[in-house]
Amino acid sequence: MNAAPRTAPIMSRRRALLAAGAAAWIAAGLGAAAAAETGEIRIGQTMPFSGVASAYGVIGQVEGAYLRKINAEQGGVNGRKVNLISLDDAYSPPKTVEQTRKLVEQENVLAVFGSVGTPTNLAVHKYLNSRKVPHLFVSSGASFWNQPEKYPWTIGWQIDYESEGKVYGKYVLKEKPDAKVAILYQHDDSGRDYIRGFKEGLGENAKKMIVAEASYQITDPTVDSQVIALRNSGADVLFTHATPKFGAQAIRKIYEIGWKPLHVLSSTTNTIAGTLKPAGFEKSQGVVSGFLIKDPGDPTWKDDPEVRDYLAFMKTYAPNLDAYDTWAVWGYTMAQGLVQTLRQAGQDVTPENIMKQARNLNFKPAMTLPGIVAKTGPNRNVPIQAMQLARFEGDRWKLSGDVIAVAE
Repeated sequence: MNAAPRTAPIMSRRRALLAAGAAAWIAAGLGAAAAAETGEIRIGQTMPFSGVASAYGVIGQVEGAYLRKINAEQGGVNGRKVNLISLDDAYSPPKTVEQTRKLVEQENVLAVFGSVGTPTNLAVHKYLNSRKVPHLFVSSGASFWNQPEKYPWTIGWQIDYESEGKVYGKYVLKEKPDAKVAILYQHDDSGRDYIRGFKEGLGENAKKMIVAEASYQITDPTVDSQVIALRNSGADVLFTHATPKFGAQAIRKIYEIGWKPLHVLSSTTNTIAGTLKPAGFEKSQGVVSGFLIKDPGDPTWKDDPEVRDYLAFMKTYAPNLDAYDTWAVWGYTMAQGLVQTLRQAGQDVTPENIMKQARNLNFKPAMTLPGIVAKTGPNRNVPIQAMQLARFEGDRWKLSGDVIAVAE
């Protein structure tokens, strides 16, 4: 008498689990099927075209423009047109989940590529892996993307935040070994990665050198109070991890209160167009940061063929965007990574082969700095693993020192 009532729910759960597994298998194959049947490769991404991180939106716009160029001038990749479906998530994780599910379950994309942000990508990290949808070249340097054994369908693109932070820590230790250091960071996983790496770069000196730390939430209106508190600590060095909006606020406030620390900025906020120009060039003098790409406005590259080709591309395919915004250059280089991966895949446009090729790259994207390549392999799951430091002088970044590699 009691067995039947228990059996029905058990059978229902089993059917639900089987249905879920089948749905995941079907979703993983729909993008490949669409490529085979229609001759079109559908790629999805989410971008903060609105919201607090909207300065990053240009990345997706340029990536779409680059794929239009490939379609127009080369007939696509291996005879297939590439269709990038880019949806606004306003840098809001719940919206990222909604839009990513739409891309996978309604738009039937083959892969999700270049989506911006640590908290936003974390919101869909497990979902995409469970669906066996390639989570390609995440536009974030968080350490989460470098776990191929645990998350085989995810791969990052750039030097991870922890390694970048370590470079800055070593720089401060060399330049000002007796410094009093303050830290401003975004209160999320990306900020924690940066701070962990920065402290590692300072080594055993970290405890005595760091005199103050302050964080902010992306929903905060300003970071003015944090900057004032850090100044009051007596620090003469400030390391800032932020998005462009808050990076600009920090630079302005530092200037307004007459604080003159050695100011080191994370690469997430070193764009001239999105951070330094809004902050004011006169307020940004002497700021230090790290770079992977060429600044098209830097006179150093005025006769460089890659820069000429890039500017011609922007004039033709993205005339309404600021070609001198380094986030535009960032999108240009990342799009090349996608195209190279698809090109290597040949006619085998399946999720499995896309991931295989993403983990077998070795090429130099146009507009990366000399000596910086995109390379992956059995022991290297993140393509770009080098950077070069620069100081802001006048209205431009001035490169200094050699390219610093964090992996071979």
